[in-house]
Formats: sequence, structure tokens, C-alpha cells
Amino acid sequence: MCGITGLFDTRSTRPVDRAALQRMNDSQHHRGPDEGSLHIEPGVGFGHRRLSIIDVATGQQPLFNEDGSVVVVFNGEIYNYQSLIPELQAAGHRFHTKSDTEVIVHAWEQWGEACVERFRGMFAFVLWDRNRQTLFMARDRLGVKPLHYAVLDDGTLLFGSELKSLLAYRGPEGRGLRRDIDPLAIEEYFALGYVAEPRTIFKQAKKLPPAHCLSIRRGESMGEPHAY
Repeated sequence: MCGITGLFDTRSTRPVDRAALQRMNDSQHHRGPDEGSLHIEPGVGFGHRRLSIIDVATGQQPLFNEDGSVVVVFNGEIYNYQSLIPELQAAGHRFHTKSDTEVIVHAWEQWGEACVERFRGMFAFVLWDRNRQTLFMARDRLGVKPLHYAVLDDGTLLFGSELKSLLAYRGPEGRGLRRDIDPLAIEEYFALGYVAEPRTIFKQAKKLPPAHCLSIRRGESMGEPHAY
């Protein structure tokens, strides 16, 4: 179990508040007590809490491609990553770690959104492609690994393994996720014993459904998650 979190300015490249991102990441310390790291660039901030399992020595996250233009944070395990490495190497990609995380960035470079169709495992990941100005997130087919997200009124997209990482964010003038309760979520909780995707207890926040991905290009209208 690891914890991922971050934020993305869907409209511009406003500076990221490092303290706000740190609070979001610290809120999930229990998910990854081994390490905690951040990556910040204009309009983008990623955080990761690591529970070391695969490639303990060099599998730190956030993790990058060869030129640093693609960065990913990932929770889970890609079971077939070892079989994908030779195929990606044959296509010209260079690996610097032995982790399943690095397979994600190179698979994105090679196959784009279709990369998720090649993965077998349990996963939730978010990556940023600077050259394409695109944020991409995906969740495994059974929804083993959680992924929450919300778009705030100022166009900031927040994401995290747990809802409380979104609640930890405080932007300009102390603004963050609205706490308006979704009455339909209350009905679902009493009827089912849980709140079903894509709903959460808060109107402004959502869960990415299992076997779904979401691609957001900066400056363009945000679409809805779609199945893969």
C-alpha cells in the first residue's frame, strides 16, 4: 500500500503552494511510512508516500522518463511489468530502475492512453506529460486501489488515494474543497453500506470508477472519465 496525491491547475501555470502539497502528502503518511517525496513544477504538484515492496533501492517516486518530461505517482502493482520491459526496450526506451512504476511512464510514451490496456494488476496512478500538457489518471479493473479527485472553483484539480488528502488542501485565501454533503451519497450509504463510485460523501469530490481513466489537457474543457 502506498499513497498518492497532488494537484493540477487546469487553466494556467500558477505556482504551486509547496506547504499545501506537503499537508496533502503528510495526511497519508500511514499508507507509506518508508519514504515521502514531492515534485513541483509550474501548475503541477505530485506527492507520494511509499511502502517499499518492489525495487526497494531505486523505486522512489515521483518517477520520471529519460528526459524528465513525464512524471508519475503510482499505488499498486503491475503484475506483468517484467514481460513489458523487453518490448519497451526494443522500442528504444531506456530503464534506470527495476520497478514496475517505470514501466508506466515508458508505456505512456509508447502507447498513450492505450497503455492501461496492457497492464495486468491492481493500480491507481496519475501522470503528467509536460510536452502534451496533459494529466492522465487511471484505476485498475476491479477498483482494488482507490483514487479520489475534485475540481475546485478556481480550476485546481486535486487527487489523492484518500478523501482526506483532498480535505487537507488549502489554497489562496484558505479556500479548498467545499464540504457540501451529497444527499444521494447518504441514501447509498444506508441502502448499500457504502457510497458507490463515482460519488463520494461530498458533492464536489468524486471517485474514479474501476476500469476507467481520465485525461485532461490544460486549457481545454474537462471531459468525463471513460472505460478502457
